[in-house]
Amino acid sequence: MRVTELEYRVPYADTDRMGIVYYANYLIYFERIRNEILREAGLPYRILEEQGLMLPVVEAVCRYKAPARYDDMLSLKGWVSEAKGARTRIECEVYKDNELLVNGYTIHAAVNAAGRPARLPETLIALKPEA
Repeated sequence: MRVTELEYRVPYADTDRMGIVYYANYLIYFERIRNEILREAGLPYRILEEQGLMLPVVEAVCRYKAPARYDDMLSLKGWVSEAKGARTRIECEVYKDNELLVNGYTIHAAVNAAGRPARLPETLIALKPEA
């Protein structure tokens, strides 16, 4: 399994009045790591879109275990756990000092410019773990 990792320092703008990262921002963190996974595979969104392919999120799950705060240095980790046909699942984890704060996943449907289902690129399918 190929895990992609990205370091991210929490800016003040990501926090709520309680001084912790606003819960919905973790989905943005998931998007950050997803972008890096695709970039490392040679498929940044720009190239996918030039090829007429989009990957809208059809399901997102976040499990909150502990809060992150302003100026925390986070480690965002992600990997492709499923990729077949027109569907892929990307697992995501957020850590601070090796403590798991949040985990979850996003599921994406590959669609063409007309919004119709399209086959995932082989490069993306190759990222899933072997069965």
